[in-house]
Amino acid sequence: MNATAFAMPATARTNTSPEGIPGHPGWSTDAAIDVDEIREYVPVLQHRLHAGEYLYRAGQPFRAIYLVHAGFLKNGLVSDDGRERVTAFRMRGDLMGVESIGAATHVCDAQALDNCCVWELPYPAMLKACQRMPELQMQLTAALVSEIRSDRSWMLAQSTLSAEQRVAAFLLHVASRHEALGYSDRHFVLRMSRSDIASFLSLKHETVTRALTHLNALGHIAVQLREVHILDREALCRVANVGNPKLH
Repeated sequence: MNATAFAMPATARTNTSPEGIPGHPGWSTDAAIDVDEIREYVPVLQHRLHAGEYLYRAGQPFRAIYLVHAGFLKNGLVSDDGRERVTAFRMRGDLMGVESIGAATHVCDAQALDNCCVWELPYPAMLKACQRMPELQMQLTAALVSEIRSDRSWMLAQSTLSAEQRVAAFLLHVASRHEALGYSDRHFVLRMSRSDIASFLSLKHETVTRALTHLNALGHIAVQLREVHILDREALCRVANVGNPKLH
């Protein structure tokens, strides 16, 4: 992992998922963090990671939070028997590390799913910056609240939705995230493996594969390897049992 001083001004923005679809586990507010403005108070570093590399590991000292500039990452926990439980997927605009605020060490792993660029924001300096930038304090608080709400939403989904409903809701969620970033919400590539999706949704790998195959056979989606086309968003929303406020 390569860390260098970062000087490019940028603004990161995300929004919430469509109504009825659980929000993404991570930063999910309408507020924006202006990296150029923060640099007046905080030494911002750039990290570039390749697929498989770790941004941080559970148990390492917690010293910073991170803002994803490009690429996809996942958070996860490894059990005593070596099995990984994926707890979140992160993409551009997401704050990472907020789940460890208040702890001495990171509470989970953060691993790149493809080539990534991430900005490191030292946490002690961020706290001082909050004294001069009240809106930054509001954004960090919103990040923590979003973490709690999204975790609760996905836990509820996993306890009340069938396997196929979970997979459909997940695809709709990924589509909404792409749309919020200005990309197509009808055609995208899943950066995470089906095993990772299964782990996140508390399903077996073969169950996720069967659900995708069935949704493909119904004509709701077209899927080839990790490439997904959403052909009938309204039908997919019916499967997921959620509202669809944006039909095209």
